[in-house]
Amino acid sequence: MALSDYAVTGKKDTRSGFGAGMLELGRTNPNVVALCADLVGSLKLDAFIKEFPERFFQCGVAEANMTGIAAGLTIGGKIPFATTFANFATGRVYDQIRQSVAYSNKNVKIAASHAGLTLGEDGATHQILEDIGLMQMLPGMVVMNPCDYNQTKAATMAAANYVGPVYLRFGRPVWPIFMPEGNFEIGKAIVMNEGQDVSIFATGHLVWKSLEAARQLEAEGVSVELINIHTIKPLDAAAILKSVAKTKCAVVCEEHNRIGGLGSSVASLLSQQLPTPLEYVAVNDSFGESGTPDQLLTKYGLDTPNVVEAVKKVIKRK
Repeated sequence: MALSDYAVTGKKDTRSGFGAGMLELGRTNPNVVALCADLVGSLKLDAFIKEFPERFFQCGVAEANMTGIAAGLTIGGKIPFATTFANFATGRVYDQIRQSVAYSNKNVKIAASHAGLTLGEDGATHQILEDIGLMQMLPGMVVMNPCDYNQTKAATMAAANYVGPVYLRFGRPVWPIFMPEGNFEIGKAIVMNEGQDVSIFATGHLVWKSLEAARQLEAEGVSVELINIHTIKPLDAAAILKSVAKTKCAVVCEEHNRIGGLGSSVASLLSQQLPTPLEYVAVNDSFGESGTPDQLLTKYGLDTPNVVEAVKKVIKRK
């Protein structure tokens, strides 16, 4: 596909993609159950609960307890989705995830909404920017960060079909829908556009910003290879190395701290196998603050012009 093939078909929050995926899973997989820590509306679980009330467990504001219950449910063959805000799903219950889910290799799906800066007005205490790092350091944990409504729905269904612990990250704001509906292959990056001058590796909401930047750069005569890294762990090393071997430079774009996220994973891979000039579009090791999603993305350097600037900078370093 080419950049022109990605047309906006509407706007919806990625968390609604999760809700749609859960409803479809409820109808097709009787072992799928949902747990929530008092945030049913925010996680878009109302339709699932209405249709399958006996397969929903309201755990209240007790995220550690919810994680333990989810781990226990797997012993009986259930496929539990433990849902809450990303900050509470990871930072608040890291010990329980490590011991009861990852170390025990339980088939738990941690569904984490309101991730990153785009949580917006709730501010720094809720805007976790470290969760990808926390989760991908756990042995055996799959980490997925889809980019729009369609991809989040597909990722939710793929998570249920995968046997093992999964961290599924998505967000709050209404966002363009531009990815085609279809299958989601865990660990397989999507080449959205082939190019010669620079590789852009983007994840989550920053895929859209990178697509906007790629279109602008192509209009200026820069040939951009844009790759959607929806699965951060396992990382599609083959796709990254193949792209960089051609373009000789790369930019990584993510709504996360520049330390410990996708950028760190790509840098580690390249340093070992194919040393390459690399630039980051990510939060520069700080907490966030209150503001609208657009205001925060601009202030913290995660907007379309920042991607364009990083590309031009890294090309000069070749």
